[in-house]
Amino acid sequence: MSANLQSATAQEVRRVFRSGELCRPTASLASGHVQANLVVLDKSLAFDFLLFCQRNPKPCPVLDVTEPGSPVPALTAPDADLRTDLPKYRVYRNGVLVDEPLDIQSYWTDDMVGFLLGCSFTFERALLQNGIPVRHIEAQCNVPMFRTNIPCVKAGVFEGPMVVSMRPIPAQDVVRAVQVTSRFPSMHGAPIHMGDPGAIGIADITRPDFGDPVPIHPGEIPVFWACGVTPQSVAMHVKPALMITHAPGHMFITDLRDEQLAVL
Repeated sequence: MSANLQSATAQEVRRVFRSGELCRPTASLASGHVQANLVVLDKSLAFDFLLFCQRNPKPCPVLDVTEPGSPVPALTAPDADLRTDLPKYRVYRNGVLVDEPLDIQSYWTDDMVGFLLGCSFTFERALLQNGIPVRHIEAQCNVPMFRTNIPCVKAGVFEGPMVVSMRPIPAQDVVRAVQVTSRFPSMHGAPIHMGDPGAIGIADITRPDFGDPVPIHPGEIPVFWACGVTPQSVAMHVKPALMITHAPGHMFITDLRDEQLAVL
């Protein structure tokens, strides 16, 4: 089924997730469609979070915001339902992870606002098309993600450290990887760091805070991109009464095509 979903439409993949038939990371699914991180908050916090995203566009590039109470992302997938159309969610209460449900209908209220943020899975197709390997796709696992010592710019109640995703890149391909990913500023854009993980506060590259570890082969350099899991790190720091997100690596797949958000 997963192999077929690589060439499926976004609507077809969302339908499978809505049915509960499949739960897996979404890297490489519905190839060519923009994937997005999800954050759901009470409308009383929505302005502060929107301001946080505006001040931190690398980890939190905004693609869509729902009307209060509506689970429909009207700009990116008008027939979708954010309560059911992701493979897995995370529910935080007062900064503590309390649930990882396959849908959030029981948590949804008329005061909730959904945010969709750009995801680096979108530019991975472009990396592969340029002959640059993507290790977690090769290994059929989730991308490794790490909390850093890089502080986000505070906005209202929201503050905390940036999270990054890591992909090992052959040294001869690093410049090309920067060029390729720079074309997708709405999907985190160019890397924020290359090389020594300790320089950004990562003590052990083999033990990610989110996702799965992947091997780094001789001649490869760890390359780090800002990551849309940052709001989950912020949730642990700020401790809002209720915050719902995607489970790391289990993204929302939009109707948008990669090329629509690429810059020349």
